[in-house]
Amino acid sequence: MNTSADTRGRSLLIVLVIVWGASWPAIKVGVSAMPPVWFACLRYVVATVCAFGFVAVRGELRRPSPSDWRLVTVSGVLQMAAYSALTAVALTRLPPGRASVLAFSTPLWVAPLSAWWLDERFTWRTLTGVGTGLAGVLVIVSPALRHGERSQLPFYGLLLCAAAAWAVSIVFVRAHRFQSSALALAPWQMLVAVFLLLPLAATLEGAWPHVPSRAMAALSYVGPVATAFAYWAAVEVGRFVRATTMSMVLLAVPGLGLLLSTIALHESLNVSLELGILLIGSGIWTVTGESGPVRMRRAHHH
Repeated sequence: MNTSADTRGRSLLIVLVIVWGASWPAIKVGVSAMPPVWFACLRYVVATVCAFGFVAVRGELRRPSPSDWRLVTVSGVLQMAAYSALTAVALTRLPPGRASVLAFSTPLWVAPLSAWWLDERFTWRTLTGVGTGLAGVLVIVSPALRHGERSQLPFYGLLLCAAAAWAVSIVFVRAHRFQSSALALAPWQMLVAVFLLLPLAATLEGAWPHVPSRAMAALSYVGPVATAFAYWAAVEVGRFVRATTMSMVLLAVPGLGLLLSTIALHESLNVSLELGILLIGSGIWTVTGESGPVRMRRAHHH
């Protein structure tokens, strides 16, 4: 690998962390101003237009092959539509920093899924990492177990379902034999997300909503930058940076999301959140470490 490509990949990875970290408070602003599933839908409408334009300019726009359509459908439904809708609904009730930590617990679910589905080794190291991470999840959720806070529990559940949906998509991607590049398939995955979210939003939240200026500002960042650009960046980084390195660096996303939420939205920190972040981060670090079995390539998406 030449030095300039290595530097470019690492620089792009840092940009990706910043873009995804900033997306959490931005989504919180958006779903505070308009219905959450509609916000998720419009996010992908904007991202789909940007992605089709970008791939067409690069001369890579073509219809997926029949085998790639399976991947497009699975990742469009789980990694994009389900993840964005579940996190958007959760953010209507939960602070974005705390939400981002749980939503990024995906590697903890990838490890047992890979062992079951792909027959990857499930070592004591992996088991320790998953156990540590799950302890962190319980610590973060623990305040909601107190009487009077239990109304938040279903929303924590939505975040864990979002992380699990992303994990299923990652494992499916790992088992898939690509006919086209991941970037060439991205616009089609986003289009699948739109086709799923549009009727879902209309059914759950009614007709096309009014989009106030705050929601418009959030969409102008989350759609083209944190979705379309970030997907391209994640694919591009995967060409130059080892998957384990990428997984480690992406652990900074929830921490940055929490920091920005504390500054911009005055989200409060407490002992349970700090301890939970430490445990989840340690668990993911253990699972995705050099000798761990999890290799998360081509599937990172927020």
